[in-house]
Amino acid sequence: MPIWKNLSVIRKFVQLLAFLFLVYGSVFVGFYSADKLSGAFPVLSCAYDAKTADYCVLIPLQHQLGHGLGPAIAAGKFTLSLLLPILTTLGTFLLLFILLNKAFCGWLCPLGFFQEVLGMIGQKLRLNRTESLDDNLVDRIRPAKWLMLGLLVILLPLASGLGFVGHELGDPFCQICPSRILTSLFAGQLNQLYIDTSSTGYMILSIIADLLFGLILVLSLTMRQPFCRICPLLAMHALFKKVGLVKLVKNYTSRCDKCGLCAKACPMDIREIHTSKEKDILMPDCTLCGRCVEFCPDKGVMALKYAVIPIKVSDPAYFKERNKAQKRWEGKQKPSRRVKKD
Repeated sequence: MPIWKNLSVIRKFVQLLAFLFLVYGSVFVGFYSADKLSGAFPVLSCAYDAKTADYCVLIPLQHQLGHGLGPAIAAGKFTLSLLLPILTTLGTFLLLFILLNKAFCGWLCPLGFFQEVLGMIGQKLRLNRTESLDDNLVDRIRPAKWLMLGLLVILLPLASGLGFVGHELGDPFCQICPSRILTSLFAGQLNQLYIDTSSTGYMILSIIADLLFGLILVLSLTMRQPFCRICPLLAMHALFKKVGLVKLVKNYTSRCDKCGLCAKACPMDIREIHTSKEKDILMPDCTLCGRCVEFCPDKGVMALKYAVIPIKVSDPAYFKERNKAQKRWEGKQKPSRRVKKD
């Protein structure tokens, strides 16, 4: 299969360009412009990286809750105008999100790309990988992203502003976010990989951050997308997924609940995509990577679309070549499973 026809290769190239832009982009757009591009980007790009071209929506959202809205409510000075910064941040995020929907996760996020690269390294090192998690484990993990969004991004920053918890919990997700360490390290900054001893709270958060980053390094070598499964931004995307222009659709047939190759290909273990009879199969955990469409062996059953325009449609000829390419990459001589077509 020619490289330019392989959707996964195209996606890796786009991810690489996005990684370079979001880690080093201010070198090209300038530091002042980098702060003004949006300040509410729908991926985990970090303002702690001095060279970033844009930064994550979760950063201003936490600060506006913890340093603006919360203190004003505590002081009895709440006015509707205090909601304007939060609404502006969410509005900017939403305008961007409409353009690409959850594809921001699967195509542009630096941390997502880094995990995939580590996974590719793990494959080449012939490590004992877990390609698919147990269904029960997946079900237990799924609520974590909502807990991260509700607790670390919204409730604790607001509680900090109200004076119920310490100042260090004004931006708790940023304090433990692995993308803060990752992007800073790639930008040549070592100041984010440390233990902060200025207070007990900051010390605990910095230890959690270092441990979480190390855990992701190890887990990414042996399983697919470990942090993406609990990412609060994935949960935030899920809240607005209906309004995004990029869609994942399915034309259900009697064969759809038999082969299960789409679910097997999914890096997020979304098993429901091969049994769902709904046309819209953009699930909360989906990152719109498109692998399910690539590995569907039935013509026209699954499609990745931009509004009504097809981007990629499942096709048996493409599946055959894509499956061969995957086996060559994995170093296997023969496909592990053949699909009999009607």
